Amino acid sequence: MRSCHPAPYPLPGHFTKFMQELPLVDVSDVLSGRQDASATAASVVSACESIGFMYVVGHGIPERLISQVYEDVKQFFSLPLEQKQRWQITRSNYRGYIPRQFFSPGNGGAADDYEGYKLHFQVQPSDPICHAFDLYGPNRWPDSPARLQQSVGEYWQACDRVAHCLLAMLAAALDIQPETFLAMFQQPLTNMTLLHYPPRASSNGGFGIHPHKDTDALTILAPNPVGGLMVRCRGRSDWLRVDAPPEALVVNIGDMLELWSGGRFVSTPHKVENDSGAERYSFPYFSVPRYDTVVKPLLRPLPGFARQPVPVGEVSREVWRTNWPDTQPQNNAYDLGTLEN
Repeated sequence: MRSCHPAPYPLPGHFTKFMQELPLVDVSDVLSGRQDASATAASVVSACESIGFMYVVGHGIPERLISQVYEDVKQFFSLPLEQKQRWQITRSNYRGYIPRQFFSPGNGGAADDYEGYKLHFQVQPSDPICHAFDLYGPNRWPDSPARLQQSVGEYWQACDRVAHCLLAMLAAALDIQPETFLAMFQQPLTNMTLLHYPPRASSNGGFGIHPHKDTDALTILAPNPVGGLMVRCRGRSDWLRVDAPPEALVVNIGDMLELWSGGRFVSTPHKVENDSGAERYSFPYFSVPRYDTVVKPLLRPLPGFARQPVPVGEVSREVWRTNWPDTQPQNNAYDLGTLEN
């Protein structure tokens, strides 16, 4: 296995083989308040500047909770299709069940071979923000399995803590106060997708999820025993399989943090190919700022880095609207993530 990034700090012994692939950061002391964040932040910044992916350990999310979410997600997708379709996503409400091969990449390629369930930051209909922007509102929770809402809700809150910890550490590198930076993530457009990838031979062509870059600030993915996630390092054309330690979250930054950093942080292409022969389940968490945030460089852009400011609400709506294969982007200047290969 070739490395995208050499380790910039001493390695815990049993993590050495994983560190041959991606940087590893232990955030336990920072989350617990036992240690000043500067040393850990330097490791996080280094990972963001080199590849934009990292393994995060010491995150404090109980293994039993992650296992419970996996079990509940598996139970939901094992339901009969007609039962899942009762909760199907619509053009007017981007919450609910996504049938297999329902969405296509924006470049007109083959439909992605997964089925999913979309959830967004939950807001009561009476909240004024629902009238200000249409992606806010309550989630649609299926009635089976009964504990899905509770387990996913607990996991979501745990991911919020990890995301805010990482964002606060990155604030100094972006020359912004942590409180000011985190204020942009109050009433966010953060969302989560529950996913099921059927087994698929690589010789069949197509993807579980097509090559893309995330358009969010950062993404958190729980450890996955099946694998299938692949990343493409800067300056290379080949793809690296991500093989995370069992206790590590896989975290990557998206285009918004790349833009905030003026190109210093790297939003890295990735894809999913489930050629394992096993059913693959996952539930990525996507951290997105509040709808009225406009993302623009907080630092002087690097030479050659030129992107227009991103209005978070407008781009978030475009990402979802253009998932339907008969829909074209309304503003071609926005990068909506999809890559040609």
